[in-house]
Amino acid sequence: MNELAGKHIVLGLSGGVACYKSAELCRALIKEGATVQVVMTEAAAQFITPVTMQALSNRPVYGSQWDAREANNMPHINLSREADAVLIAPCSADFIARLAQGRADELLSLLCLARPAQQVPLLLAPAMNREMWAHPATQRNLAQVAQDSATVLAVGNGDQACGETGDGRMLEPAELLEEVIAFFTPKVLAGQKVLVTAGPTFEAIDPVRGITNHSSGKMGFAIARAAREAGAEVTLVAGPVHLSTPRGVQRINVQSAQNMLETVMHKAQAATVFIATAAVADWRPATQADQKIKKDGSGQTPVLGFVENPDILATVAQSQHALVGDLFCVGFAAESHDLLAHATAKRARKGVPLLVGNIGPATFGQDDNALLLVDAHGHRELPRASKRTLARQLVAEIAMRLPR
Repeated sequence: MNELAGKHIVLGLSGGVACYKSAELCRALIKEGATVQVVMTEAAAQFITPVTMQALSNRPVYGSQWDAREANNMPHINLSREADAVLIAPCSADFIARLAQGRADELLSLLCLARPAQQVPLLLAPAMNREMWAHPATQRNLAQVAQDSATVLAVGNGDQACGETGDGRMLEPAELLEEVIAFFTPKVLAGQKVLVTAGPTFEAIDPVRGITNHSSGKMGFAIARAAREAGAEVTLVAGPVHLSTPRGVQRINVQSAQNMLETVMHKAQAATVFIATAAVADWRPATQADQKIKKDGSGQTPVLGFVENPDILATVAQSQHALVGDLFCVGFAAESHDLLAHATAKRARKGVPLLVGNIGPATFGQDDNALLLVDAHGHRELPRASKRTLARQLVAEIAMRLPR
């Protein structure tokens, strides 16, 4: 998608072993369409060489405020004026202290101080030992740089190079890339609380068997990520799928349709937008065996009775919260044929303002899809594209339909 196309990022490296992650981050930013100018402190060069970062960024690396390559000998001015953002990754405890104090005795801190703060945002990816992270001085400095308009990204928790375990690890390159993309995304859902369901449900027959479907959950997870990037507070209720939780999204795992209904009804009370992407099983076994149902050699198959599962979308859409207009409901219809007719009928039957249809067999498990949007005024097609692209388009459509 080249989601950072046209963006120019100054990638600053301060001293820390997490500099090894900066190499992969540089590649990831460029792969998404950004251009990257690397600036390193003297300490950073003890952990990774400027030669490596130059090869990855395809640009000369800067490390000295006295760099004679600049005609005016002002790299701190020239580099900062060209940037769409300055990202310090890793950002050490010492460098955070420098920023908090407004120090400018080397190029990277000087560049941060000299940048036009209203036009060039500063993003910090902290990286340090757990004790350094928890120290009151560090926390004071973090609060100060945030007050001074820097965006302080989260830290990871886990094993550290020193052999200890805890908070303070720099986020992984893929996580940082996700944060950068989110930072640049227009916040069309700012202030909204979005509830998304995703994936299939699993209706148990016995302890080892059950009824489910081919839904991978990819579309719902993409929508949850896109909504969070658009500024919403997002809760994702996920059936049994093996997908990573989008950053900044609260995930609740469920199994059956009954589990999903109970969770959704509880969370919907605080939501302003409900997007029912999950492929919920229409029926479940009337009874669940306590033990595995075994063959007895007679050739006779067990007789299973079924009962209809609750309609989660209709139940939420008919709740008082939705009826008074405090909850905007979006339904999904996965059909095998006659998509427009079925989606139109389903929208009317469910009583939702927007119904999104797709052909299930053509999309389950795939990375791309095509969507049909049906509302009271007619329908509109979103041509086949990646689910990531479609999720962002759908979020924009929802944002336009929300009451102002």
